[in-house]
Amino acid sequence: MDRNHLLKELHNQQPSWDLIVIGGGASGLGTALDAASRGYRTLLLEQGDFAQATSSRSTKLVHGGVRYLRQLAISLVRRSLKERFILLQNAPHLVHALPFIIPTSNWLSRCYYLAGIKFYDLLARRLGFKPSHLISKKELLQCLPTIKVDQFSGGICYFDGQFDDARMAINLAQTIVEQGGVPINYMQVQGLLKTKDKVIGVIAIDLEKGITHEIQGKVVINASGVFIDSIRCMDKSNAETSIVVSQGSHIVLERTFFPGNSAMIIPETVDGRVIFAIPWYNRVLVGTTETTTETISLTPKPKEAEITYLLEYIGKYLTKQPKKSDILSQFSGLRALMKPKEGGVNTALLSRDYVISVSPSQLISVIGGKWTVYRKMGEETVDVALKVAQLPFCASQTSHLKIHGWSQTHSKDSEWHYYGSDLALVEQQATSQEQLQKLHPDLPCREVDVLWAIRHEMARTVEDVLSRRTRCLPLGARASIEVAPKVAAIMAKDLCFSKEWECQQVKAFERLAKDYLGSNPIPSTEHSEALYL
Repeated sequence: MDRNHLLKELHNQQPSWDLIVIGGGASGLGTALDAASRGYRTLLLEQGDFAQATSSRSTKLVHGGVRYLRQLAISLVRRSLKERFILLQNAPHLVHALPFIIPTSNWLSRCYYLAGIKFYDLLARRLGFKPSHLISKKELLQCLPTIKVDQFSGGICYFDGQFDDARMAINLAQTIVEQGGVPINYMQVQGLLKTKDKVIGVIAIDLEKGITHEIQGKVVINASGVFIDSIRCMDKSNAETSIVVSQGSHIVLERTFFPGNSAMIIPETVDGRVIFAIPWYNRVLVGTTETTTETISLTPKPKEAEITYLLEYIGKYLTKQPKKSDILSQFSGLRALMKPKEGGVNTALLSRDYVISVSPSQLISVIGGKWTVYRKMGEETVDVALKVAQLPFCASQTSHLKIHGWSQTHSKDSEWHYYGSDLALVEQQATSQEQLQKLHPDLPCREVDVLWAIRHEMARTVEDVLSRRTRCLPLGARASIEVAPKVAAIMAKDLCFSKEWECQQVKAFERLAKDYLGSNPIPSTEHSEALYL
C-alpha cells in the first residue's frame, strides 16, 4: 500500500471510475471494500488519514449493544450480533471475545439484568460467544480485584467483542488494495462535478502535493461521517442538516487501577449512558460520555466536565480513586447520529442505526451507523449504488472475505499481535537488533514499526504512526511526546524529507498530544528543541 503508486493508479483509471467513495472511516472503508471485492473500479478519498476522526476514537467494542435492548432496537441488536460473529471470523488478529461483568447489589437487580442479558444471548443464537451466567460475590472479586466488593452481592458475566478500531481501518485499506481498489489519504474533496444536475464526479486536492484533481465516477458515495452535511451542501447549498453530533470522551489509566482480564460495565448513569472499564493493551480504557456538540473537528477535545464525570463514576466502583494526574491519555470521538424528527432529544436515546439516502442529483449519503455493522452498511450502500449507476449486479463477497493480517494460527503472545500474519514480515525487515528494540520503554513502538508503517501502511505523518499505526498516543501522551523526535527522524530519512519537515512534524504532534494530556502539564521538550534551531 504505497501512496505514490496509488496516485499513479488514480491517473491510470481515467476517464471514469465505477464508484467514488468520500470518507476513510468505518462506513467509507466498508463501502469501498465491498465494491472493490465485487470487481468494480473503486476509488476512496480521505481528507486526512484513514480513521483519523471518529473511527479511531471509539470504545473499542464489537458488540450488539446491550443497552439498545432497553430502546427495543431489536433488529439493530440482532444485525450487530451477526456482524460481530463475521468480524471475529474474518479478522481474528484484531477481534476477540471479552468477558464483561455487571456488578449487582441485590437479587432484584441481578434478576433484572440477567433477563436482559439472556435475551441478548438468545438474539445471538449460535453466533454468540460463551453463555452468560450469574457470579457470586467471591467470583466478582476474582474477576474485578479492585472493585469495592462490599457494595455488591455478586454480578452477571456475559461476553462481547473487543477490537482495535484504527488497526482495523488500516487493514481494511490494505484489503481494498488487494481487491483492486484505490484508497488515498490526504486527498480532500472540495467540490462535486455535475452535468445536467447529476453528480458525475468530484474535485479533490492532494494536500501533500498541492495538486487539484477532477475525477469522474459513475456514482459518488458520501460516507464522510460527521462531515456528511458539508458534502451534502456541495450538492445542494441549502441542504437540511441530517445528523445530530454527539461527543463521547474516554480516559486511559494504568492497569493497577483495574487488573484482571474482565471488563466492567456500569449499566446506567444519571444521564442514561453506560460506562465501560475495559482492559486494553495493558492499560484500562474508561468511557464513554454523551454530550451534544455543534463543533465538528478531526481532533475533538474532551471537556473538563466529561473527564470529571468519568473519574467520579469509575471511582465509585474502585478501591483506589483515580485522579486527573493519573490519566495517561484522554480523547474524544464524535458520533454522527440520525437527526430525529422532533428536536430536544437526549442523544443517548438516539438510534445507532443507519440510513442510505439518494439525492435528486444521485449523490448517495450514508447517515449514522457504527463500527460493528460497517460491513453490512457497505454491502447495502453498494447495492443502492449499483441501481443508481445502472451497473451490472454482482453479489457481495465480504461476509467471507478475510481481512489483511488474518492468520489461521494467530497467537496473542506478542505485544505486536495485531499485525497478524504480517508480524514476521515486519520483524524480517530489521537490519539490526537495535531496530527491534522499543523506542520508549512504555510504548509498543520500534524502528521496524515506523518503517513498516511508512512503506506498507501509508503513514505520512508522525501522528499517523504514533496515533493509528501504533496506538502510542492513546496509550500514553507524555511518553509519545518524548518519542516523537525519534519517529520524525526515522520518517524523514526513509521518505527523504527535509529537516524542516522533521521539525514541523514534531511541533505539530506536540500540539496534538497536549490535548490528550488535558489539564495535566505538558512534559519538558528540551530534547527536541535542538530540532528547531
